[in-house]
Amino acid sequence: MNKQFIILGLALAVLSSCGDKLAPVAENALKPTVTTEVVPNDTDDPAIWVNPADSTQVIVIGTDKHEKTGGLYAYDMDGKIINKVVPLDRPNNVDIAYGLNFAGKKVDVAVVTERGTNKIRVFSLPELKPLDNGGIPVFEGETEKSPMGIALYTQADSAGNKIYAVVGRKTGPTGRYLFQYELQDKDGVVVGNKVREFGSFLGGKEIEAIAVDNELGYVYYSDEGHGIHKYYADPAKGNEELAVFGLKDFKEDHEGIAIYKTSDSTGYIIASNQQNNSFNIYPREGDKGDPNQYTRIAEVPVSAIECDGADAISMPIGSKFPKGMLVAMSNGMVFHYYDWQMFQDIIDGKK
Repeated sequence: MNKQFIILGLALAVLSSCGDKLAPVAENALKPTVTTEVVPNDTDDPAIWVNPADSTQVIVIGTDKHEKTGGLYAYDMDGKIINKVVPLDRPNNVDIAYGLNFAGKKVDVAVVTERGTNKIRVFSLPELKPLDNGGIPVFEGETEKSPMGIALYTQADSAGNKIYAVVGRKTGPTGRYLFQYELQDKDGVVVGNKVREFGSFLGGKEIEAIAVDNELGYVYYSDEGHGIHKYYADPAKGNEELAVFGLKDFKEDHEGIAIYKTSDSTGYIIASNQQNNSFNIYPREGDKGDPNQYTRIAEVPVSAIECDGADAISMPIGSKFPKGMLVAMSNGMVFHYYDWQMFQDIIDGKK
């Protein structure tokens, strides 16, 4: 039997076993161009890596969330698993950054939250070799730890890239729900130095999805039952909340956030409307020149079921993705790759 049919059948069986609890897919939902191979437990969050030396090499990194037996998986552009790190103890979210100063050279990294150990883990790309000597503890001294969301902020300066990890947790106090750590090489091991505590929390559920816009210097995160918050990514600019938006645009939970860039300053902020199986689209540059006002400009229905995490890229990737792609987690232990042109057609009113 064809392997793709086996994968599809397994995914459908898992979904069927969940009964009517999962949100239904709309009849006009976009279909993924690629569906990845199934992982053993529970996909949660993806990130996209492009080889700086060879832009034809693109790898999707994704978490398989489970206590003790979870993992971090690497997929090729056909959705095949090409590498993995197992076991990890409930890996939750993952993000990637380019050019971390490490051992006298620049190394691309994937950083994942490991909830079961209250650490973040750092792996080289594309090899997925550990660089952290077992992990970097986070939320030390706090009663509430359990790291979930993560996004990496790269700040270029004369000495090279400074890379920060913005980490969220299962629950925490408003005003200091998120901690920010600078990632540094210390004698051949990546360590994290806390530089900031920030982040209001109003929704009563949790904060998981976090995204950073490196070029514009902003952090966005989903307050699941309330809205999307915006802060400066540079810790030196302080903890003023710049915006809260999407308050009335979601059926229930605000989830995965991705940024699709059409230039250094334009594009789209994309957020998973989880229980509607859709993505809400906002202008990256804000409304009519106001960078802190956001009105939804489109809602795109997808086949990804109750998406937790997403990532997007605008560069052309072969004939399948001429305008880039959006990668979305879907229930059924898979990730979906969507041709961005389908999203753009809906945004432009062509569908």
